[in-house]
Amino acid sequence: MNTDIQQKLAIERAENLLRQRKKILGLPPEKALDAILDSPQPAALVHSCSEEDLYFLIHDIGPEDSLQLLSLASNRQWAYILDIETWEKDRLEISSVTRWLHLLLKADPNRLVQWAINEKSDFIEHYLFKTIEVRIRDHDQDPSEFGEDFFTYDDTFYVRFIKDPLVPEPDGSIRKTHQEEFLSQFLERLAGFDYSVYQNVLLESSNIIPAESEEEAYRLRNVRLGEKGFLPFDEAIGIYQPLSPDDLENQGIKSIKVNSNQEVLLPVPLYHGGMLEEDNLFAGALKLIDTNQMLHQIQTEFAGLCNQIIAADQKTIRGRAELKNIVKKACGYISIGLEGLAPTYKKRGPGFTAALIQKFPLSAIFRVGFGLSLEVKWRAEKWRVKSWFVKQELPLSFWGEEWIGVLGGLLIKKPLYFDNYRTGGLYREFLGLSEVKATEDVLDEIIAFDGLLFLMNIKIETGADQFLTYKSLILTLWARHHLKSSEKLIPLTLDEFRAFFNDLWTAKSKPPKIRLCMKESFLNWLSERIGLDPYEITPRVGQTLENLFKEIETEYGDVAAKDLDSRYIHLFLLEKPKE
Repeated sequence: MNTDIQQKLAIERAENLLRQRKKILGLPPEKALDAILDSPQPAALVHSCSEEDLYFLIHDIGPEDSLQLLSLASNRQWAYILDIETWEKDRLEISSVTRWLHLLLKADPNRLVQWAINEKSDFIEHYLFKTIEVRIRDHDQDPSEFGEDFFTYDDTFYVRFIKDPLVPEPDGSIRKTHQEEFLSQFLERLAGFDYSVYQNVLLESSNIIPAESEEEAYRLRNVRLGEKGFLPFDEAIGIYQPLSPDDLENQGIKSIKVNSNQEVLLPVPLYHGGMLEEDNLFAGALKLIDTNQMLHQIQTEFAGLCNQIIAADQKTIRGRAELKNIVKKACGYISIGLEGLAPTYKKRGPGFTAALIQKFPLSAIFRVGFGLSLEVKWRAEKWRVKSWFVKQELPLSFWGEEWIGVLGGLLIKKPLYFDNYRTGGLYREFLGLSEVKATEDVLDEIIAFDGLLFLMNIKIETGADQFLTYKSLILTLWARHHLKSSEKLIPLTLDEFRAFFNDLWTAKSKPPKIRLCMKESFLNWLSERIGLDPYEITPRVGQTLENLFKEIETEYGDVAAKDLDSRYIHLFLLEKPKE
């Protein structure tokens, strides 16, 4: 009976702490710190945070301003911060170790010393091996033999700081470096805490094998972070291994925990889920999950997925803005995966997607979504190898600004969506299946037009490709044909272009429109050139050609023939004006 009461009270406390955390993490950083410190039980509130949430909160506030928060953090949370901050790939960054140990020393010096001795002795000994030199004086040895840089507390163990030179002040005096300042304080406190331990630490730190020590520290760090999704790179990169919708069932289903009471007692990462935007399929599916048990499990799983993406991309994520990009990426490909699974299961709607994220691992759905974008990339690469424009040794700029943007996003290692600064950047991750399909539609247009040019059997003259694009190529050839001039790809003179220009427009049309007979003339010329009937050409490139005519109308419709200037005409090849 007492056990049930105690468990009920524990669950109530955990739920109360969860509510407080959700509220606090939604506040501005400075207000979040004040809210934690004003809490009746600040230590319990901090300890209830997941390691990831506390880490991001500390960086939002600023590490130097978060000493009170660090003093309240648990040893587990301290270890997580060091694991994330002090490693550059598989190498320990001594300067980062110094910075964070110094912050922890300021936050709670006595506890840091005890933690270093009891839980981090191997790590501290490796750090000391890199930063100090230890000499043991023989009973008859003169201390002056060691030099002026050495100091001692017992006239037996002499220590000198290394690898961090003293920094001169403007007045010529010498001040201690950050590393020396920390080591001085730490060693003094360590000696004051237990002198025999101090001697043992110095003795052992001077006799370690650094390569083995660092490798073991890295292995243990990977074990701890692996539980959070931070896998070694060669394992984390598996998140980008494509998975077809048909193979999803072979990945197995989730193991669902049935003890909801136990679930609420675990720290659930909230930062990642709090950054989900409302206008995507994954976020909509989460809203339909009405059990806290499943929602908490998915939140933890989603945080782990984001961490695996961070490890695979080999990025260091500290701030909200950086994390938001990772969350958006994960959310986008999960949403694409959910949309891509609809035809396989012949079901649609929010209820269906909610069922999918409860049944299958989010990482598997992410791989389905990424695989759909990867299929478009593979298709682009396969076409490019055999394409007409590559055989003609033309640059990628041949396809013009819009099309080169799409191709550029597909021909890099991991495909990106060509956003063209509509939402702030040139490229970004795909956020929905509609964007994947829109990119594929543009690729279809490019492939179709490339095939058209192949059938035209065009010979690129030397120098003609100086500013050559697919638009100027085909329009210049058409203009020369219309003028009954040479059909070689040679730039038009300005007078020739004026004659062609006057034939383009419908009389007195406002806004100016290209005459229908000119469009028909273009299509007939193209038909004769490639040997296909007009009705065979239209399904392939009809919309592309129509867009080309609209661009001519937009660019030159309001320009009088007498005002034409070859310097500002880019849709046709014109001779350069003489200097």
